[in-house]
Amino acid sequence: MYIPKHFEEKDKKKLVEFMKEYNFATLVNSAKKRYWATHLPFLIFEEGDALILRAHMAKANPQWSSFKKDEEVLIIFREPHSYISPSLYENKVSVPTWNYIAVHAYGVPEILPAVEQRINLLQETFKVFEAGYKQQWDTFPEDYKNDLLSGIVAFKIKVTNLEGKFKLSQNRTEGDRERIIESLAKKEDKTKSEIAKYMNNNNKARSKS
Repeated sequence: MYIPKHFEEKDKKKLVEFMKEYNFATLVNSAKKRYWATHLPFLIFEEGDALILRAHMAKANPQWSSFKKDEEVLIIFREPHSYISPSLYENKVSVPTWNYIAVHAYGVPEILPAVEQRINLLQETFKVFEAGYKQQWDTFPEDYKNDLLSGIVAFKIKVTNLEGKFKLSQNRTEGDRERIIESLAKKEDKTKSEIAKYMNNNNKARSKS
């Protein structure tokens, strides 16, 4: 990912918080002279200094069969973004741009082959997305659950490299940023209003440093 210095975010805590907030990510790898991309919900765990991602996909999806023991995959976490109008800049000799946040995680996937591992992954998924659903899951017939479990592939990825780009008008004047925040905060579109929130938090962090 191309990251100019003023947009680079290296704070691991911020990056992990963002990944957990926007955990529906895109898994990308290359296979047979083409790229595969699958959109999946990821579970993010910190185990000591290690960052571990866990997920599952349909067994019918051929992407998992292209995983290699010595080849990294890319997982892209992104969501809030917004067009930024040059009308908000003090200097009118300016062009439009786009503010956004993206986190790229790299690592080698490891298949979790045991049924117990798939069950544990599903239960972890319930905890994150809907804890109460486990009660419903427990009432299902065993043959129904076994059919579902046989139709998925579970895997984990130990993150080997993490890149963060928080493009939040850091290269503009304080007045420009304030006008952008004020404009975006009024938007009903959450992808735009969320950018205003991140910009505001970034401004506060800059003022303290």
